[in-house]
Amino acid sequence: MLRQITLAAMLLAPSAAFAQDLSTAPYLPLSLATSAAQAALEACATGGYNVSVAVVARDGATKVLLKADMSGPHTGSSAEGKAFTAAALGRDAGELADFIAANPNNNGLRDMDERFVIQAGGLPIRIGDALVGGIGVGGAPNGGLDADCARAGLAAIAAE
Repeated sequence: MLRQITLAAMLLAPSAAFAQDLSTAPYLPLSLATSAAQAALEACATGGYNVSVAVVARDGATKVLLKADMSGPHTGSSAEGKAFTAAALGRDAGELADFIAANPNNNGLRDMDERFVIQAGGLPIRIGDALVGGIGVGGAPNGGLDADCARAGLAAIAAE
């Protein structure tokens, strides 16, 4: 009898009580992050630059860090900081540096998070309309070259 009552109660209970919607937020798969990082590293190697490339997820967690042979000891943290900045703010880190230079009252942006590296070479990764991460390159002779390599990484995965 108790078994029948329990079964009846389960069948009559609203199904919503048992089902929960799972998040369908877009994310950056590891395979795409790896492809973007490898393409950026190769683009810089073609130019003769020994760099590091970092790709971070939307939450800023590092998914991939590639460090070229003979790259400087500072390049890994530079690449990660640029990628983090781009992902956190959803903006090109070089454009952000130009914005701050033109608007000194916004210099406090540099101090919002100790992981920020506000220099050219960090780009947000967007797939469709969704911001899913950031890519950062550090170690080429200037930030413009770092940014060019990062763009090659984005092009390899057809991201913006």
